[in-house]
Amino acid sequence: MQRRTLVLVLPPALLVLSGRLHAQAYPARPIRYIVPVSAGGGSDMVGRTVTERWGKLLNQTFVVENQAGGGGVIASQNTARAPADGYTLMQGYVATHGTSPATRKLPYDPVKDFTPIGMIGGTPNVLVVNSELPARDFKQFVAYLKGNPSKVSYGSAGAGSLTHLTMELFKQQVGVFMVHVPYRGIAPAFTDLMGGQTQAMFPGLAAAMPHIRSGRVRPLAVTGNTRHPQLKEAPTLEELGLKGFDAMQWYGVVGPAGMPADVVRQLNETLNAVLKAPDLSEKLSVEAVEPMPMSAEQFGAYMRADIARWTELARERKIQLDN
Repeated sequence: MQRRTLVLVLPPALLVLSGRLHAQAYPARPIRYIVPVSAGGGSDMVGRTVTERWGKLLNQTFVVENQAGGGGVIASQNTARAPADGYTLMQGYVATHGTSPATRKLPYDPVKDFTPIGMIGGTPNVLVVNSELPARDFKQFVAYLKGNPSKVSYGSAGAGSLTHLTMELFKQQVGVFMVHVPYRGIAPAFTDLMGGQTQAMFPGLAAAMPHIRSGRVRPLAVTGNTRHPQLKEAPTLEELGLKGFDAMQWYGVVGPAGMPADVVRQLNETLNAVLKAPDLSEKLSVEAVEPMPMSAEQFGAYMRADIARWTELARERKIQLDN
């Protein structure tokens, strides 16, 4: 007696439905969310605030892992090496996918090794000066710099940081000279700025606001396309005639290269739904972060443009930290 094998051939419509049901099964287990900084800081707060809400939409838990070290290199490598199944994501930001690739040789490719998921949001940098400096506004500050070319120095959170590169872009466009004094982080840089050891800096707005409110530093201008609601009196550098200062401290989500398109689409759509919630801006305002929903394609283009922007500047200003 011969046995016959029954082969079931599904109609095309059912095949499509089967694919959709498969996509809907994701996520079937908790999602690992790597934050490339220590717990407790601003970037960590942004990640935990977003993933708490994101998990509710996906009906799944996000497990936040803080992986500090190497300016985000360790976290980036671990993410790039993870399976591209949607269960390992990372909160990429301006250092991991912007300034560091422009100034250092990295053990990962910021474009080829990752799948863009979506932007979370950004916060501007603000040009601040010591309150004792005889410059009340941007125009007076530029005049002071040109009149005192050897007397002004500026601090940064470290060589190759956004605070460093933004000031170098400013120097290039305005045509002035200032001595760069790099610090190990923004806190000691502020200590010396308020103490008068340095005279200017380009920190993130969240870090600057307490010192602006105290009157110890004076804000002159902000980066970005529009004035920030927390500092409405400060004009944008674009308003003041400088170009290319739409750059900011941004946070987004990436995964390993080669993630399935349907998973990326689901993650992007639910992330954007979280970002559009009316009260999220208030939650993120602690870090002066404004939500910036984008498609995955738009976010990928944004990252590539940011890398290109800082790479060009680093080349022109001869900033290469591996030398």
